[in-house]
Amino acid sequence: MGTVHFPQIFFTDLLNNMPKKPPKEYTIGVDYGTNSVRAVMVDVANGTEVASSVYNYPSGDAGVLLNPKNPLVARQNPRDYIEGFQTAVANTVTAARRDGFDANNVKGIGVDTTGSTPIPVDASGVPLALNPKYEGSLAAHAWLWKDHSSHEEAAKITAIAEKWTEKYLNKCGGTYSSEWFWSKILHCKKEAPAVFKAAYSWVELSDFIPGYITGNLDPVKIPRNVCTAGHKAMYHESWKGLPSTAFLKKVDPDLAAIRERFNPCAQTSDKIAGYLMPEIAMQVGLSAGIPVAVGALDAHLGAVGAGIKPGTLVKILGTSSCDMMVHPLKKEIKDIPGLCGIVPGSILPGMYGLEAGQSAVGDIFNWFVKNITPGLSHTALTKEAEKLAPGQSGLLALDWNNGNRTILVDPLLSGLLIGQTLHTTAPEVYRTLIEATAFGALTIIRRFEEYGVKVKEVINCGGIAEKNPLLMQIYADVCNRPMKISRSSQTCALGAAIFAAVAGGVYKKVEDAQAVMTGVSPTVYQPNKKAVAMYEKLYALYRQLHDTFGNVPQKSPANLGKIMKALIALRG
Repeated sequence: MGTVHFPQIFFTDLLNNMPKKPPKEYTIGVDYGTNSVRAVMVDVANGTEVASSVYNYPSGDAGVLLNPKNPLVARQNPRDYIEGFQTAVANTVTAARRDGFDANNVKGIGVDTTGSTPIPVDASGVPLALNPKYEGSLAAHAWLWKDHSSHEEAAKITAIAEKWTEKYLNKCGGTYSSEWFWSKILHCKKEAPAVFKAAYSWVELSDFIPGYITGNLDPVKIPRNVCTAGHKAMYHESWKGLPSTAFLKKVDPDLAAIRERFNPCAQTSDKIAGYLMPEIAMQVGLSAGIPVAVGALDAHLGAVGAGIKPGTLVKILGTSSCDMMVHPLKKEIKDIPGLCGIVPGSILPGMYGLEAGQSAVGDIFNWFVKNITPGLSHTALTKEAEKLAPGQSGLLALDWNNGNRTILVDPLLSGLLIGQTLHTTAPEVYRTLIEATAFGALTIIRRFEEYGVKVKEVINCGGIAEKNPLLMQIYADVCNRPMKISRSSQTCALGAAIFAAVAGGVYKKVEDAQAVMTGVSPTVYQPNKKAVAMYEKLYALYRQLHDTFGNVPQKSPANLGKIMKALIALRG
């Protein structure tokens, strides 16, 4: 049979009629951390990271502006935030283009940041620190989340709120924190009255970035996110927004003016804050007009990126920890003392967002290596600490080196190490510090469950969870629960990208996006029964120290004189 020849037009028609794959769609999540900003481009079909870039803040000490005379001060340069967005996003887009990426297929941008990190701004929304007149003043810069200099103001707010008719404190754990919005603003009046007077308003970092890239910085009109407003500024729908003018005047008459210059309606992060303006789009290599989602706090979006749902506790482990849960709005929930907020819609729309956490985790380990054992690395200490059994060192510590966030909400508490002898080694102390943070984590879990919020699973996120098997095993043993790890190493940025996918119309609901864009690692740390038994005994001693030094009312005060001997007995 002879060869059959088909005309060229046949093949052309065949190719033209074949079904074409739809172009890939992407979103970008921009994650502002304590020391850097990271941009991540994500494939919305499966959550795969396509490209990313990190910009380390150049100002201060690893991005933090410090005051040698006051260790409670921690500020940041707003210029670093602006340059960070431009550089990190532009580099991410450039990296993606090497693989044939089309900028027209970016459907949305999401932003998460630290908080409460309020910035004093002028009437046009420009940070005062960008004005040469004020750039030399620390108070004119952003007040980073871990700035605890306003503890006196926080105590004053708490004292007045405790007697107020409207129970503002019930939704934020019963105590207002020095880490939060109103206390920092009030402390600025004391620390730098000229800056306080010059500030037309104060804008959270999580609102400033979406406002900046969409060209909407007017402090009165800029979209405010319910996540930061609810957890840090006592915003709640049950009293129709921010605390009343009368309450703020009682705290300080000048605070009431700030309330009047605050967008009265805070929004969930599935809403659109605005659209990427041409000038910024040109700088970063994207198309103008891309939807930008309303911002949120990093840990809360990290919980979304880890696949949070009712019954799931997501732990964001980094310099500090944030422990997040959600609870359906339709189901009753009690006010939980010591939490950093119970806020409708702050994590997932349609659910209460519950936040707890520890003021220092990774920071404690870094402090020990940097200041106590500068000749030893984390790797070397971990290798030796792995050889130790629970209780073997006879040591016990409190994890309050940067105060206590949950459940005591007291920035003036400090770390404690008990049981040292002339034979105590650096790896023993290092392991004990890890155990202390695990005991703090268990305390948070028990507080959730004491008030009816059942913890069915724990998912951990962040570099510590991924890189430190010793810590994860200790957490599993102390908490007597399996410890899962998020599939993504960039859960905060992924969470921002998920909200960008909803704001950009790719998905109707956040849960729909989570179903395909999130997951957990196959690695799961299971509790060791023998270790669990020992840690139950050590935790009982930890709680005696915790409740005594934390000034927790007790029916039978602990006999601290017996703790040293108890540790020796356990060591034996």
